[in-house]
Amino acid sequence: MANLRKMDVEDRSLAEVVAARIRELLIAGEFAPGQKLSEQQVAARFEISRNTLREVFRLLTSQRLLKHIANRGVFVVAPDEAAVIDIYRVRSVIQKGAVQVAIKGHPALARMRVLSEQAKNASSVGKWRQVGTINMEFHRAMVELSDSPRLSGCFDLVLAELRLVFGQLRDAAHLHEPYIDLNASLVRSLEDGEIQTAVLQLEAYLLRSERGVLAALQRKRTGLT
Repeated sequence: MANLRKMDVEDRSLAEVVAARIRELLIAGEFAPGQKLSEQQVAARFEISRNTLREVFRLLTSQRLLKHIANRGVFVVAPDEAAVIDIYRVRSVIQKGAVQVAIKGHPALARMRVLSEQAKNASSVGKWRQVGTINMEFHRAMVELSDSPRLSGCFDLVLAELRLVFGQLRDAAHLHEPYIDLNASLVRSLEDGEIQTAVLQLEAYLLRSERGVLAALQRKRTGLT
């Protein structure tokens, strides 16, 4: 909590700091889609007052990550198919834009290389939840190629929603395995300065991912998985 309070002095309210921390936990898969949040437990975890917690919940609700149901409480959102379509629309705009301005030697590109290798290692021992978290960081690093804090901040919200989509699907290996090699291929294209090739790879990547996620959600909702 001391670290949170240090961050608070940097032009951010305590509620904003805690909301950012909860978004990070959502991206890491620490909360399940549809999970009810206990005010008492969350307030105790972050050592904040109930008033501050309510502001945290208000912020995250405005960001479509939580929802309040009258007389029932606050719940983590479980994005539906319509949300997935919009998430991938936003991903396409932000990530393609970042790739188009990528330059050789950018620190974010080096981080993408490291994350790609980490995901491959984690997959080899069946740690698929870890692979999912690493993949989130891979795409976050990709957006950092744009050197735009505003785009990165916007994309963090997208990542949190995306992880809540993935959290509804059971077969994590099927969900992430095809993209391990694709991530590595994308990094190679960027390292070689083949920007147009990388853009085309990313377009195909996102289209394949969107179709796979939508199909998996539809199967889940119709009881086929």
